Amino acid sequence: MDSHVDLSFLLHALIPSWNSVSLLMGFFTYLAVAGSILPGKLIPGVALPDATCLHYRCNGLLLLLLLIVLLGISAKMGVVSSTAISNRGLELLSTTFFFSFLVALILYFSGFKSKSKGSSLKPHISGNLIHDWWFGIQLNPQFMGIDLKFFFVRAGMMGWLLINLSILMKSIQDGTLSQSMILYQLFCALYILDYFVYEEYMTSTWDIIAERLGFMLVFGDLVWIPFTFSIQGWWLLRNNVELTTAATVANCFVFLIGYMVFRGANMQKHIFKKNPKAPIWGKPPKVVRGKLLASGYWGIARHCNYLGDLLLALSFSLPCGISSPIPYFYPIYLLILLIWRERRDEARCAEKYREIWTEYRTLVPWRILPYIY
Repeated sequence: MDSHVDLSFLLHALIPSWNSVSLLMGFFTYLAVAGSILPGKLIPGVALPDATCLHYRCNGLLLLLLLIVLLGISAKMGVVSSTAISNRGLELLSTTFFFSFLVALILYFSGFKSKSKGSSLKPHISGNLIHDWWFGIQLNPQFMGIDLKFFFVRAGMMGWLLINLSILMKSIQDGTLSQSMILYQLFCALYILDYFVYEEYMTSTWDIIAERLGFMLVFGDLVWIPFTFSIQGWWLLRNNVELTTAATVANCFVFLIGYMVFRGANMQKHIFKKNPKAPIWGKPPKVVRGKLLASGYWGIARHCNYLGDLLLALSFSLPCGISSPIPYFYPIYLLILLIWRERRDEARCAEKYREIWTEYRTLVPWRILPYIY
């Protein structure tokens, strides 16, 4: 009987409502309008195969902070509830999923009709509808002048923070706020804010440069990032964890090391792409045949940035203790994903750089974690 009640409650909670639709549409409308109006650095993207170059308005930090202020004022005035998201978690999840599905279909059919010959909008059609819908057929589709790929990844990262803040308000309201919840919230907030401080670095990532926009990326940005990266917060709402001082210190240490490696490696790569002669750690960079950076973090492991990412993911889960594997879903998933991605990167680089890559592998033998992998 209980399982039947739980199942019917779950199914009911997953049905989108007008409230969840209006929350989602309000969020996207704000991002589109304010993102186009607010000042920000105009960053040129990587040159496309046809020699054109997209420009990105990097005002994400201002956009996010203004949104939090507006939501805070609205909550004070009783216009919106600070726990609106945490009260409708499953409903918003299903609403966002259906939205992602529809967007991918629209992208497929609109892209299919495109006659553009430019790299940005030229359709790449395999003839397999499911394949093309999943991976996308256009590199940089736009809507009303907005680059959708950049827009969706920005929405996903902001959505993650908004979910977390609503969970935080729910725990305060319920009187269950714990040291574990504070640690989790602090680490995630610092990571997300840092992302927007260095938003321009996003313009040189693989997703932006090379992946076409289909269901895989839309779902990944809008559903996977905000709703799975916040699992620890949802879990802590219903489970009390008492951390020892040693565990708290160790958790902070994992976060700081992870951040140092993640941000440092990505910064070195971004700077190297802009200026190949810029010093790394105070010394001229070691470059394999003028192509591949083998200094700094990139001289320690070929994908050292993945190590930083994994340590950060682990630091988000450690506040939950070790009584359940559920809060560790994100770091476990990320480990599998990054090893798979690293294998694909290796194959792609071996084909692209050939003997230069062989030389780089000899110079930097470790893939992600020195002396282990």
